[in-house]
Amino acid sequence: MKAANLQNQKRSRRVGRKFRVRKKVVGTAERPRMSVFRSNRSISVQLIDDRAGVTLASASTSAKGFKVDGSAKGADAAAELGRVIAAAAKEKKIDSVVFDKGWYKYHGRVKALADAAREAGLKL
Repeated sequence: MKAANLQNQKRSRRVGRKFRVRKKVVGTAERPRMSVFRSNRSISVQLIDDRAGVTLASASTSAKGFKVDGSAKGADAAAELGRVIAAAAKEKKIDSVVFDKGWYKYHGRVKALADAAREAGLKL
């Protein structure tokens, strides 16, 4: 019972952090929201136009064509994913996005993805 209660408290703190971020971050067609999802195994990112409710581009480390030197895990894979999503955004003529980290802290894989997207020419 005690462990379940602690788990619920942790989940509610995460959800609160997510809503605090989302009330400030809104994507448009000119400047879409770059939403990050991180699991233990992979990381994925989408460019979303919230006004139209449409995903403009997406990429994931679990996609078939995604390859990184060595393993497809960790900050190296996230950095490569940042470069891939920046290239996909450039194809759609998108040069700036609003970064939505969700309930994740801005470090590790999330930070590596954002930094690589910036280096590839995307304005966050």
